[in-house]
Amino acid sequence: MSTRQRASALIDEPTGEAVSTYLSQHPEFFSQHPQLLDSLRVPHPTGGAAVSLVERQLDQLRARNARLEKQLRELVTIARENETLVQRVHGLAVALLDRSSLSERLQVLEAQLRQSFRVDQAVMVLFGTPETESELAMGRFLRIMTPDDAELRPFATLLEGGNPRCGQIRDSQRDFLFGTDTNEVGSAAMIPLGGRAPTGLLALGSSERDHFNPGKGTDLLRRIGEIVSAAVRLG
Repeated sequence: MSTRQRASALIDEPTGEAVSTYLSQHPEFFSQHPQLLDSLRVPHPTGGAAVSLVERQLDQLRARNARLEKQLRELVTIARENETLVQRVHGLAVALLDRSSLSERLQVLEAQLRQSFRVDQAVMVLFGTPETESELAMGRFLRIMTPDDAELRPFATLLEGGNPRCGQIRDSQRDFLFGTDTNEVGSAAMIPLGGRAPTGLLALGSSERDHFNPGKGTDLLRRIGEIVSAAVRLG
């Protein structure tokens, strides 16, 4: 073969991209040439000996099935967790409705938060007067404050927005809610009460860093806020 012929052969040789395009446009190619499936050898993805194209396809299918099975297990786990949480929220609503006074409802609320929702610390801030505080004295759980109290400034945006937040919170918020002498709060949820006309704030703290994870959403926290707000309005 002359130099010109060799150069022409190199020029005419299809590129990998061209082969890939051709095969994608002609998916029936290997069914028309089945002998190629066994004769073609491709490198093993783990660096082992070369395998046939069929074996490589089987490996890819197994890997894809393993990924899909893992995703399915994760979805099933999340669904079960959500079902459990919905049942607990329902139980909280029933327990609050079963109490006749606000004081009793708040006592039940604190107990349910700790027992059913795995909350290590819970604090509730209600807007009211000193007289209200004397009537509902509940130790560390309940605080009665006026909406314009200077200590509530770190929560102004939260209260105005009316939407729950969870995850890591600012030091000033953590110190006000849970105290400056605690290192037990790895994550927290802050739930405004009363919607667009704020009546207070419910804060939940957990020693687990991922217990209140913003990636899990805040729908259930919003429901808890609505239930608690209704229980407070009943007086």
